[in-house]
Amino acid sequence: MTSEFNGGIAGVKIKIMPDSPEANLMEIENKVKEIVKSQGGINNEYSVEPVAFGLKSLIAFFQWPEEKPLETIEEKIKSIESIQSVQVIDIRKIA
Repeated sequence: MTSEFNGGIAGVKIKIMPDSPEANLMEIENKVKEIVKSQGGINNEYSVEPVAFGLKSLIAFFQWPEEKPLETIEEKIKSIESIQSVQVIDIRKIA
């Protein structure tokens, strides 16, 4: 596999909580994908997990250059309309 990164690569999994069950998760996913790509990451996998009372979270998994701080991307995702919280739930060196 050829990498687009010069340094190490981290696999990052984040949990994105919308502010209501009516939030459009597909729209949120598309915005997150744009942010990840624009900040130098590589999108891998996105899934939806039920939380409670009809609320669902979006789980995003992407490759991220280890030399770049995650705070930047977290703040950009938090700024998306309808997002209540963003939490890194897993980060691992993958290359």
